[in-house]
Amino acid sequence: MQIASKILTFNKLGSFILDKKNDDELQNWFAQARNINGWFTEDNCRLSINSIANQFLQKDKLEEFVAKYEIQDVENPKKVGVIAAGNIPFVGFHDLLCIVLSGHIALVKLSRDDTPLMLNIIHKLYELDDTFKQYIIIADRLNEADAFIATGSDNSSRYFEYYFKNKPSIIRKNRTSIAVLNGNESGLDLRNLGNDIFRYFGLGCRNISKVFVPKGYTFDFLYENIAYWNTIQLHHKYNNNYDYNKSIYLVNRVEHLDNGFLLLKQDEGLVSPLSVLFFEYYDSLEQISNTISKQKDKLQCIVSNENFGANSLGFGESQHPSMFDYADGVDTMAFLKGL
Repeated sequence: MQIASKILTFNKLGSFILDKKNDDELQNWFAQARNINGWFTEDNCRLSINSIANQFLQKDKLEEFVAKYEIQDVENPKKVGVIAAGNIPFVGFHDLLCIVLSGHIALVKLSRDDTPLMLNIIHKLYELDDTFKQYIIIADRLNEADAFIATGSDNSSRYFEYYFKNKPSIIRKNRTSIAVLNGNESGLDLRNLGNDIFRYFGLGCRNISKVFVPKGYTFDFLYENIAYWNTIQLHHKYNNNYDYNKSIYLVNRVEHLDNGFLLLKQDEGLVSPLSVLFFEYYDSLEQISNTISKQKDKLQCIVSNENFGANSLGFGESQHPSMFDYADGVDTMAFLKGL
């Protein structure tokens, strides 16, 4: 199958997603997902799929992506086993896109938490172009795979490394994202930071789990500007986490701040519990740069008005990755080209 035909099919999928007349069908997808996974609300499903359509499936962006890697048709395609994550809606789609565009074949073991959404979007590709059945194969076992892309936790990564040690692989571990405030942020900056914190209920590796703030910083202005997210407490699973963490802090007399739906706790850790945002004071931006350098293997994004290198983003941008924003900073297309 020619690369131009693949681009055309992916672009047709993007048009289908963004066409309002298909809303009823998409809402059916989202309802199926919600029945399996209570975290997958319609709003979050729609946010994710619209981001995919706008960032991954536009013809010009697909052509730019293909041109950068000088992708050509592969004479002997490899079967690439994909162990997909399921923490946020459609999270495994980027891997499928890369594998198909690279000319290889995706053997996909779906996450139970994300199965309805991924099945529906894969079957839509089949509907748009029947030949995609040759390039995306849903599988329970990955014994026939020549290479692997596996997404999991620090725990599961040890098992993946053992089982896949004799084959090329990308093995992704736990990552999180941080924000660095300088105290001069506008109200709009902090409102956008609210999206970086709360989108997908904080379940993604691109969600902010910790903020670094200058010594003497007070959080009133931050709380004031994220107050519009207060409806998140209406989601019972999120609110259960909030109630649990609050009770633990109160019983153990742990100092914290509380606005009724987000707990702020001073902590040197990077990964905060759901409904909690860790914070840490700093003396200088140089100190933060050193901290980031030491923790770079744990960080996906750094959100700030300051520039901290390749993973730096502006406020509100963390949940809209481009095609070139690879999980764990590992270039998936370069890996696939090398097979």
